[in-house]
Amino acid sequence: MKANPDDLLVLLAVSRSAKFTTAAQVLGLNHTTVSRRIAALEKSLGGRVLARAAGGWELTELGTEAVRVAEQVETAVSALGPAGQAPDPITGVVRMTATDGFSAYIAAPAVARLRRKHPGLSVEVVTMTRRALQQRSGLDIEVVVGEPQVHRAEAVQLGEYMLGMYASRAYLAENGTPASVAELTEHPLVYFVDSMLQVDDLDAPRRLVPAMREGLTSTNVFVHVEATRAGAGIGFLPCFMGNLHNDLVRLLPDDFAELLPYWMVLRPDSMRRPAVAAVVQALRDQTAAHRDALLGRG
Repeated sequence: MKANPDDLLVLLAVSRSAKFTTAAQVLGLNHTTVSRRIAALEKSLGGRVLARAAGGWELTELGTEAVRVAEQVETAVSALGPAGQAPDPITGVVRMTATDGFSAYIAAPAVARLRRKHPGLSVEVVTMTRRALQQRSGLDIEVVVGEPQVHRAEAVQLGEYMLGMYASRAYLAENGTPASVAELTEHPLVYFVDSMLQVDDLDAPRRLVPAMREGLTSTNVFVHVEATRAGAGIGFLPCFMGNLHNDLVRLLPDDFAELLPYWMVLRPDSMRRPAVAAVVQALRDQTAAHRDALLGRG
């Protein structure tokens, strides 16, 4: 029995979102219809195309082969645009995760610029600071801090960024300016919640000044910046964020200049999609264009 092209396109939508409900919304169907189409496809192909995973549904080997065929069907269908008009291949939804700072200052402007040329493109950005996932169903791009150890995925280094110690001018006027690493122990630290920090490369303050007491901690780097500006303590901040604020002063730059890499992790099948490839290139271009700011220069 041959596979129904419509069923293949349903599988393609599920593979991109990892969820029947999301695929149903994209396709304008209901959850039951998506489930029925997948069951019909598995019957025609004689095997399972999807398997349960932590984040939703993941393709089996047979499903991966079926998706390759589905992409060809999608390309053929999209070519049937209005006469004389070449269809824009950079369309659809691209899903990515990245840290808060990268998402705001690199991903957001990169996507905005790309969408001006390709209005049919939609990008979902989930912000989080964590290690790369081992199962990334429904996720096209991950941007993480530190070199990831991944399987069945491609990892490439995007660039580097610098972190340093910052305090507000008002805080220093009231509490004095530390002139050495030892004097930092007299001040509270504004940084990540230690027990919830999943990225080992971000442990610099506790490694370099273990006696520095915690003042205000958060899982969000924007809270670090604003808490430091408000005088909650001395913040260990990305320089490309701290340097934007004239009310912040960088402290002891010779002692605190932590250089960390941004890495991008991609599913093997993701780069076959023109939309994903376009977003990846936009992120690379934006990172390169802002290299000096990321390194704390200027």
